Amino acid sequence: MKLLLRWLLAACALLLVAYLYDGVQVRSFPSALIAAAVIGLFYLILRPVLVLLTLPVTLVTLGLFLFVINALLFWAAASVLDGFHVRGFGAALLGSLIYSALMIVVDAALSRVR
Repeated sequence: MKLLLRWLLAACALLLVAYLYDGVQVRSFPSALIAAAVIGLFYLILRPVLVLLTLPVTLVTLGLFLFVINALLFWAAASVLDGFHVRGFGAALLGSLIYSALMIVVDAALSRVR
């Protein structure tokens, strides 16, 4: 049940990102649900592999390269899906930062509900 609620709130956070920032566009709530699921899967499966492969660069940049990895995954999800569009890498970087901040709030709220 908690996973379903987190997924719904992630879709709402994605819609809020699209509302707050013009570089990210989401066509509808069902598109946001699919995009949130794909972003979650990319973060779950691809992110650890990318972090491991780019560990030297991440260490040299003191962890700032993780923002680039998040932006690339956000942008990749937009390129795979039809109802979710990101204008470019800069938009993906800013959109992923906003989305990550919103998801921190969602996770904090869900941990308090429990």
